[in-house]
Formats: sequence, C-alpha cells, structure tokens
Amino acid sequence: MTDRGVDEDKRTTLRRFAALGAATPLVGLGGRGDDDADRSDVRDAIVGYLGTTPGAHFSKLRDDLKLGTGEAQHHLRQLVDAGAVESRKDGDYRRFFPAGRFDEYEQVALGYLRRDTPRGMLLHLLRRPTATGTDLAATLDVSRATVSAAAADLREAGLLTEDGYAVARPETVLTLLVRFADSFGGAAAAFADEADEYVRYDP
Repeated sequence: MTDRGVDEDKRTTLRRFAALGAATPLVGLGGRGDDDADRSDVRDAIVGYLGTTPGAHFSKLRDDLKLGTGEAQHHLRQLVDAGAVESRKDGDYRRFFPAGRFDEYEQVALGYLRRDTPRGMLLHLLRRPTATGTDLAATLDVSRATVSAAAADLREAGLLTEDGYAVARPETVLTLLVRFADSFGGAAAAFADEADEYVRYDP
C-alpha cells in the first residue's frame, strides 16, 4: 500500500471512531478553529474508541487507530490532562477508560476481560458455576497450572470468591461482557447472544 493509501486508511479509521464518540460531551477537545482539525480528529477518535473498547492498553489503542507511538502518547496525555480519559496500571500494561464511566471494580474487571485466559475462565464460569479447575483447563486448552495462576490473580482482584471458582459479582461481569462483547472477540459475542439465560444467575 502506498503512503497515500496508508494515510487514507488511517483517516478513515479515525473518522469512524470519532463518529462513534460523537455523543460524548468531551468530544471535540482538540478545537477546530484553525488548522488543528487532524489533531482534533485523533483525540475525538480516541474518545470514541475507548467508548467501545474500555480498558484497552496503549499498544492496542495505538495499533487499532493506526497511530504512531509518539502521536498516541501525545494525544492521550492531552485527553488525560483535559479530564476526558483516565488510566490505571494493570501489571505490565496501562489501560485507558473514558473518564467517570466505570468504578474501580469495573475497571479492574475490564482489564482482566481483555486477557485471553481470565476472560475464557469467566465466560465458562458464568455458564457453568460449578466448573472445576480441571474443567476450565480442558475447555480452554491450557495447563492446570495456568488456570491456577489465573484464578489466584482473579481472586486477588476480587473477581472470584476466596474458595472455589465462583464469580464474585456475576451481574457486573456479565453486564460488562454483554455491553462490550464485540470488543472481546467471538466467544464473548456468542455468550452475549445467549446472555438472557444467565441474567438470574445466583451462585
């Protein structure tokens, strides 16, 4: 693809996400009064993107929006300083959220839902609350040790109860999974289609 093609691809991506964020009160923070329109498009797109993909880490946001590293860092800093975006450290990642939309527990939950093994475990446990560690390992095609390590992290984060593998706040986790299913991949989207079956889930 030529440089011109790459530029057009990036511009189309930015405009698509900017349109998704059009209803956000803080959209347009870049100011369009002069020749700053391209920079404003980037910030609007970031706000729109995080509205559909809350908890995305820096590299995912940068790559999905086709931004350069310095460009993404600059605009995220502007948005954080303006109070439109907030972030939290999550292990090796820094995750970003629309400001004021999610409480601390929801932010932590979204961070874990963006990791393959914890998300797979939570999906399976919402479907089958009595599943064992062995069941989870077989379903996810990972080792029992991987499941044990992920479960320990989920318990420490308050997403699993202290004993066994019960989801600690299933209604909250289910709501986040369903609301942002498209951003979590095919398994979450399939779960969302059948979520009515689990709405009254009470471990």
